[in-house]
Amino acid sequence: MAHKVQRAPHPTGSLAGQLLIAMPGLSDGRFTRSVICICAHSPEGAMGLVLNRPIPKLSFEALLRQLGIEPTPPQRRIRLVNGGPVEEGRGFVLHSGDWHGEGSLPVAGGFTLTANVDILKAIAEGGGPRQCLLALGYAAWGPGQLDAEMAANAWLTATPDEALVFDPDTDTTWARAMSSLGVDPGRLAEAAGHA
Repeated sequence: MAHKVQRAPHPTGSLAGQLLIAMPGLSDGRFTRSVICICAHSPEGAMGLVLNRPIPKLSFEALLRQLGIEPTPPQRRIRLVNGGPVEEGRGFVLHSGDWHGEGSLPVAGGFTLTANVDILKAIAEGGGPRQCLLALGYAAWGPGQLDAEMAANAWLTATPDEALVFDPDTDTTWARAMSSLGVDPGRLAEAAGHA
């Protein structure tokens, strides 16, 4: 018998600051086994960053060279991920809330999102936030689209923790996110959440 997951609605109605964990039966191949940090969610739509799609062909050092940011090599490095299929040339740094710069936006759950090159300079110089990752591109949903996907059981939600969000071991992120909910993906019914 398959394990069924019951999902309660998020108390604020917004999923901002939550993790979306792709259900095993998710039909959109771009998000298979994805874990996404939702940075904004309102009636106008939602935006999030995929956490577990590394970009193997681009290093932080190469990106700094492209942007003309010194020092090269950097004193500190940051993990790069493909944040989603929208505007893949646009960068966002998701980081711990201990650093703020111009244009930094707080994200529920204690995270901050910054899309300004000043944060890349700070990291290259050895400073910046304690924990961070750089996402190129993002995932986006139009009005009501994410809510419809939630109702169709495409995603599970979880409260994020820094250990999962910023861990460079992206090969196990999805399984660990599922495990954090007490879910065994092998026993999960595709129609989870329906009674």
